[in-house]
Amino acid sequence: MNNFWIILFHTYLNKLKSKSFIVMTILSVVIVLALTNINNIINLFDKNGGKDKIAVLDETGQLYEPFKQQLNTINKKIILTQYKGSEKEAEAAVEKGKFDAVIQLGLNEQQMPIATSKAMSIADTELFSDLERGLQQLKTMMTASKINLTPQQLQKLYEPVSFKKIALEKNAKTEEQLNQARGLVYILLFVIYFSVIMYANMIAMEVATEKSSRVMEILISSVSPIKQMFAKILGIGLLSLTQLAVFLLTGYYSLKSNMDALKGGLFGVFGLGDIPVATIIYAVIFFILGYFLYATLAAFLGSLVSRIEDIQQMITPMTMLVVAGFMIAMFGLGKPDSTFITVTSYIPFFTPMIMFLRVGMLTIPLWEVLIGIGILLTTIIILAIFGARVYRGGVLMYGKSNSYKDIKKALQLTKNQ
Repeated sequence: MNNFWIILFHTYLNKLKSKSFIVMTILSVVIVLALTNINNIINLFDKNGGKDKIAVLDETGQLYEPFKQQLNTINKKIILTQYKGSEKEAEAAVEKGKFDAVIQLGLNEQQMPIATSKAMSIADTELFSDLERGLQQLKTMMTASKINLTPQQLQKLYEPVSFKKIALEKNAKTEEQLNQARGLVYILLFVIYFSVIMYANMIAMEVATEKSSRVMEILISSVSPIKQMFAKILGIGLLSLTQLAVFLLTGYYSLKSNMDALKGGLFGVFGLGDIPVATIIYAVIFFILGYFLYATLAAFLGSLVSRIEDIQQMITPMTMLVVAGFMIAMFGLGKPDSTFITVTSYIPFFTPMIMFLRVGMLTIPLWEVLIGIGILLTTIIILAIFGARVYRGGVLMYGKSNSYKDIKKALQLTKNQ
């Protein structure tokens, strides 16, 4: 048993000290800090503090003030300035950076407002969309005045209808809770997806690297292949939890210090200001189970390969399973209660992501979750037993791996030992 722990901690510490792991962790921490400080970064690079300066050429002499009033209700960060010079002078001012754009207001034959906007680039769709909405509201107001509608009548005309959504199911989530859950589940699905792929691939690469360097032959003489396999799986598992702990702690403290700036924005919509404890617990459970499922699969597939160049070809079907589960989960964000999502949540290779999706977005009975976890655990055990037998023979196989027929050869070698 001592050899098991030696390999486990050797795998863990060896990867922990590697340059690639350190660089990747630092880069990931930088990305986490950048995302949680996004408002501060934008303001740092924005010379106008996020405000757009627009020069207005009003050919009519009567549209500037009402247009300014309408636009102020849409976006207060757009600063309008009535420009007294010519169109060419306004364009030159835009080219010099004094204004972000120039908008020319006029009237058509029906005496309705029209506009032409010019800027160095028209890539800022939000800005031009807001300018267009402001002009549309101005046109609506002028049309209403022509048919003698009072401001109160106009307000009633455009007042949104009352449309309430009430769930009859007991303890069902409200619309606001669903929107928050959807964003939170979306983020955590990405964490599960990328973590499973990254760490499972790491195990397969670790086994293939040792075989290619003939280190495996030395290890086999002192430690059984089965102990090696599970020591590597647990070693990389500890590594993944270490890296995720660094990310989560960094993200938590950075979010906490920037919560006032982020509140009401992207993080407010995603519900990150009030994360349910149960959702975090389920995320950890399904992450760990998903890791062990794919890590076991990756370990015995990696044992069939003796050249690092062949590893991607061998684990591609496994990667496709993870991708398929993620794509189904993305579909399920819009229809989490569909029969298709319910059925696929019990398919073990999809359970870590899809059952977590259902738990996060729906109020489902505990027995359904336990059945999903039970199926997942059973699959992991079966895969571990089968994988251990394949691994035991696979580590003794050398030469180019061409197909999954090598699994049969590996099992035969195991029987002969």
